[in-house]
Amino acid sequence: MSDVDPADRAAVEAQLGREPRGIHEVGHRCPCGNPDVVTTEPRLPNGTPFPTTYYLTCPRAASRIGRLEGSHVMKEMEERLDTDPELADAYRGAHERYLAARNRIAAEAGLDVPEIEGISAGGMPTRVKCLHVLAGQSLAQGRGVNPLGDEVLDLVGEWWESGPCVDRPD
Repeated sequence: MSDVDPADRAAVEAQLGREPRGIHEVGHRCPCGNPDVVTTEPRLPNGTPFPTTYYLTCPRAASRIGRLEGSHVMKEMEERLDTDPELADAYRGAHERYLAARNRIAAEAGLDVPEIEGISAGGMPTRVKCLHVLAGQSLAQGRGVNPLGDEVLDLVGEWWESGPCVDRPD
């Protein structure tokens, strides 16, 4: 596991309410300064394969995205993948970039995880199963990488506007 600042690790633990597992690095910082996405190694310390490379940690963002998942937005997004070839192609590209990032992390960590080879997360490249993962990818890899992740971020708005979700230890 790579070196992660102890204050960042403590903030993520407070966000999750448990000890974080397999953190490779901070994938994105919220405007409040706390991590809101961590990149995880593709094999957890206990040996379990873990395909979720971009793990959304901010409870406020996660809560807002959870409410979206309770609506029909995922079904509507998936239906658009069947009718919009440009969107489907961009989503497939997001899947490929996700896999490339996970392969980079695996190489840096000296890991081989054949059990999840070719499998990204969030339903990519043909389904929409987890908006948290899609948003996490858009935050960590930047807007324009995952069109549906970008849409999720637009829909949830500025979750940080009321201040940090947890106090960052000094």
